[in-house]
Amino acid sequence: MSKVIVGMDPYKNSATIEVMGGDEAVVGGGRYGTDAAGYAAMLAGVRRWPDRIWAIEGCRGIGRHLASRLVADGEQVVDVPPKLSARTRVFTAGQGRKTDATDAHSVALAATRMRGLHLVTDDAQLEVLRILADRRRALGEDHTRMICQLHQLVPAVGLRARRAPLLRAEQTPLEPLPAHTSTRSAQAR
Repeated sequence: MSKVIVGMDPYKNSATIEVMGGDEAVVGGGRYGTDAAGYAAMLAGVRRWPDRIWAIEGCRGIGRHLASRLVADGEQVVDVPPKLSARTRVFTAGQGRKTDATDAHSVALAATRMRGLHLVTDDAQLEVLRILADRRRALGEDHTRMICQLHQLVPAVGLRARRAPLLRAEQTPLEPLPAHTSTRSAQAR
C-alpha cells in the first residue's frame, strides 16, 4: 500500500486519529488514551501501514507530548497548525462544527494536500532552552508579584514620610543624563 497520513487531534488524556490514503480515502481511525496502554494500542492500530506519516495538530502546544513520544519511537511527524486544520474543516464540510472525528479528518486532509509542513524533530538542546526560558519568565513574574505585594504592605505597616529620606539615602544615585540640545534650537540662537 502507498504512503498514508495519520491525522491526529490530540488532547491531554485522549487522541483521535484518522488514517487517510494518498487518494484522500479514509482507511482507518479510532480514539485512544494517551497513557502507556492507549499509546501502545494506537501504535498497534497503525502497524499495518508501515509507510506512514503522523500529522498532529498543534505540535508546539497540546500535541507536544504525543509528538515527542512518536519522534522518540522513530516515527515521522509533521506539525499541522490549528488555523490550517480549522480552515480545512470549514471549507470541506461546509460548516465549522468541531468534533474529535472531524478535527482528525481535517488534520489528515490538510497534511495530504499541503506541502512544506514543519517536520518535528527531537532536539534536546532546544528543549533545554525552552525549559530555561520558561523558568526565566516564571522568575520575572514572581519578582513582579513580590514587588507588588511589597508596595501593598508598605502603607499598611505605616511607613511614614520621615523614613522615606532614609530609604532614599541607602540607594545609589544614578548619573544625570547629559544635557541635549537639538540642532534646531542651536541654529535658532
